[in-house]
Amino acid sequence: MPPTDPTELFDVCDEHDRVIGQAPRGEVHARGWLHRAVSIFVFNSRGQLLLHRRSSQKDEYPLRITSSASGHLDAGEDYANAAVRELNEELGLTAALEFVAAFKASPDSANEHTHLYIARTDAEPVPDPDEIAELEWASPDEVKRRIANNPDDFTPPFRLLFDWYMQSPAAPR
Repeated sequence: MPPTDPTELFDVCDEHDRVIGQAPRGEVHARGWLHRAVSIFVFNSRGQLLLHRRSSQKDEYPLRITSSASGHLDAGEDYANAAVRELNEELGLTAALEFVAAFKASPDSANEHTHLYIARTDAEPVPDPDEIAELEWASPDEVKRRIANNPDDFTPPFRLLFDWYMQSPAAPR
């Protein structure tokens, strides 16, 4: 399935992340309906975060930098299974995932209730070219500097999650 298939079926949620219906991706995005997503921050043993620049084919935020892996939940899918699936589909990686936080849907999160996971691995990622234009490793401090200097190079959902992460106890000190 292409990464921007407008017929892909999503669960539509209320403000409390309760499923209230289902609709195709294109309609969910066009109407700004609340839906679900996962985001994974992959760190290597040097403490660097894997970033990816989204493909030019993406329907939202093409060519912007975002989380190591991220994506929508399929209709009826749970967050943990979606995180495992997205990590494998986008990066060809299998790694232990640690749930770290849940975020309520908002305009800054692209109307997505989002669960953030962390993976730690030195395995070589194999990016899906339909999803990812390029990959790079960067220290959290470097990412913070780059966001401050050029925030529009990053997706708003990534900026929201990364800002939270840098203020959390899980962040490097």
